[in-house]
Amino acid sequence: MNKISKQEVEHVAKLARLHLTEEEAERYTRDLNDILKFAAQLDEVDTSNVKPTSHAFDVRNVMREDVNRPSVSNEEALKNAPDQEEGQFKVPAVFE
Repeated sequence: MNKISKQEVEHVAKLARLHLTEEEAERYTRDLNDILKFAAQLDEVDTSNVKPTSHAFDVRNVMREDVNRPSVSNEEALKNAPDQEEGQFKVPAVFE
């Protein structure tokens, strides 16, 4: 796996409009290379008997059944509204 150079870190920082001190650029270069070394260890793991998956766990729909049931009445919903008009919440205008 290729190492990340300090110039690459500075280039990405410039693209992100971040000002890095010399010490920060060196530290981030070192930290990113440590991360890459750690990730490279995954190449050493034998995965020949592992079935490919798209998720670590079985994915299933966890939504509840869509059931029609009574809800809050309009009057109940507007009971604590600071201002209302014609059965609707009244709010200050945003656009003129």
